[in-house]
Amino acid sequence: MIIDFHTHAFPKKISDCAIATLSSSCGNTAPQHTGTIESLVEKIKNCGCDKAVVLNIATNPKQQKNVNNYAISLLSNPDVVPFGSIHPDSDEAIDELYRLKEAGIKGIKLHPNYQNFFVDEERLFPIYEKAANLGLITVFHAGVDIGIPDPLYCTPQRLINILPIFKDTPVVAAHMGGYLLWKDVLNTLAGSKIYLDTSYSYSHLPPKWAKEIIKKHGADKILFGSDMPWSNTCDEIRFIESIGLSEVEMQQIFYKNATDILKI
Repeated sequence: MIIDFHTHAFPKKISDCAIATLSSSCGNTAPQHTGTIESLVEKIKNCGCDKAVVLNIATNPKQQKNVNNYAISLLSNPDVVPFGSIHPDSDEAIDELYRLKEAGIKGIKLHPNYQNFFVDEERLFPIYEKAANLGLITVFHAGVDIGIPDPLYCTPQRLINILPIFKDTPVVAAHMGGYLLWKDVLNTLAGSKIYLDTSYSYSHLPPKWAKEIIKKHGADKILFGSDMPWSNTCDEIRFIESIGLSEVEMQQIFYKNATDILKI
């Protein structure tokens, strides 16, 4: 079994535009699916993946409700686990957390670069506390974003500061804890309570560093992810298989940790 914990899809009516805009901002990155949920599911299934966590992002306060309506609409799809999103500048952010929880959503995605906040700003703390109290998993984009490289809104050093707020509710740092900041991940985050997902590692993260981070952090806190459509699930699977982990460690990474925190 394999669960891809980090994927993206868009409502059909905006999928073409969303893919084109995001691809252009990242140097015309070639997308690995067309942007629709149907295309995403087809592609991950072809890679031997059983289920995908779809991470939705509200890039402005006005978007928040529509983004979450789309996430809620995906709950009936047995092949995906949709996450909602909260925008920190929305006056309805806390109310929206309640709505997501009541609908059956298991977590939220926050993207400091697109949402213009430093991860350890105190104005975010009430959102973090409420998400934790409701038992919602919180996923952060971590490290550099190719489309918005500066400033570094979410570094390992900033992430470690906020972990106590979440208590025992899972927090996930995408891109192995900080895209292009892997030495900082190794020295700061590795060994802490946070989960790291492996998204966008293929051809970007040196295998030696990946193995060092996993060994120090513990395979029981690593989640397999691809970042589809920006990296192919098949390639990301091969990357994890190539770095010299044990069968037990790969099972933890590919599905056991995900089924544990998603309670599926």
